[in-house]
Amino acid sequence: MSAAMSWPQVAEAIWSQYADLNDRRRDHPISPATITGMAKRGDTTCQHAQFMLRWLERSPESFLRGDGIRHEAPLPPCGPDRRLRWYLPRLYEVLDARRKERALTWARLAAELRCTPNQLTGIRRARFAIGMRLAM
Repeated sequence: MSAAMSWPQVAEAIWSQYADLNDRRRDHPISPATITGMAKRGDTTCQHAQFMLRWLERSPESFLRGDGIRHEAPLPPCGPDRRLRWYLPRLYEVLDARRKERALTWARLAAELRCTPNQLTGIRRARFAIGMRLAM
């Protein structure tokens, strides 16, 4: 990213990665406020994060610090005709299976993950996105 780019230019660059798909779907483009609002909120949706991560050519793990964290896993390749998306029903299935394997209640798991039980069980019903902090 050039230091001379404005936030609207960054938003346009991020959105244009999916030019073919955007033309077909006539989706609403990503807003500069979505990008700048991340700092205020300390979060963004997992789906918006995919846009930004692809543009930055980074994986979510590349932003983590600590021993034992694998940073070498890149995002899957994706062309201008499709977007990467979180498959939330599968995330919920895996989370629930692991919870049951560990014999945890939703409340206990939520305490471990520093969120609410409703946030975890809500993943099952999420139609489009959840917060990136929760997804990670």
